[in-house]
Amino acid sequence: MNFVIEHLSKRFEDKEVLRDIGFTFESGKIYGLLGRNGAGKTTLFNCLNRDIRADGGSFWLEENGNRREIAADDLGYVLSTPTVPEFLTGREFLKFFLEINEKSIRDPKSIDDYFDYMSIEPDDRDKLLKDYSHGMKNKMQMLVNIIAQPNVLLLDEPLTSLDVVVAEEMKQLLRTLKQGRVTIFSTHIMDLALDLCDEIVLLNHGELERVERSNPDGREFKEKILAALREEGYE
Repeated sequence: MNFVIEHLSKRFEDKEVLRDIGFTFESGKIYGLLGRNGAGKTTLFNCLNRDIRADGGSFWLEENGNRREIAADDLGYVLSTPTVPEFLTGREFLKFFLEINEKSIRDPKSIDDYFDYMSIEPDDRDKLLKDYSHGMKNKMQMLVNIIAQPNVLLLDEPLTSLDVVVAEEMKQLLRTLKQGRVTIFSTHIMDLALDLCDEIVLLNHGELERVERSNPDGREFKEKILAALREEGYE
């Protein structure tokens, strides 16, 4: 399965943020989307999630040579600022999500099994989500997307609010979940992208550019990335 973007563009007044973007993402890989703050990474994700309307272009899934439109349940989106219903407890939220999606969830597990899977402590499961830390809310947002098993998973800076141990657990989890789906991981931290991702893609001057990983651990590779980002104004 491939996720294909063709001629995608977006402008805000006189600022062209996305410029005729074309790219093919392959399933089974984690793509690191790198770019300076303000380069348009979140705008790209919002266009793909149809939260905002693109000015032009299209995107679709390609399976066995057949092209089909992206459906709502094909795509999962983990926001950098987690959005959860804070008037519910963690357990109530998860129960509600499981109930409204019961027909589409494959191999459902018990609520506590899901909490265990995300290393959410028993004492936290019946707390109101408004009392969760930023990192805990992010875990819940990640969990419902994992349960839904989308074909395309968009991750917008999902690890920046997590402590070192939890962030490492989440990286290992993402590695185990990458088969059979396209994962696009937006970050401004180059070392994180190099550690986690199979492919590095730069959002540079409003366009996507793949960086070949001939020597991914070498200084020359990092300098190539930094040179492109500095050209865009990244520090």
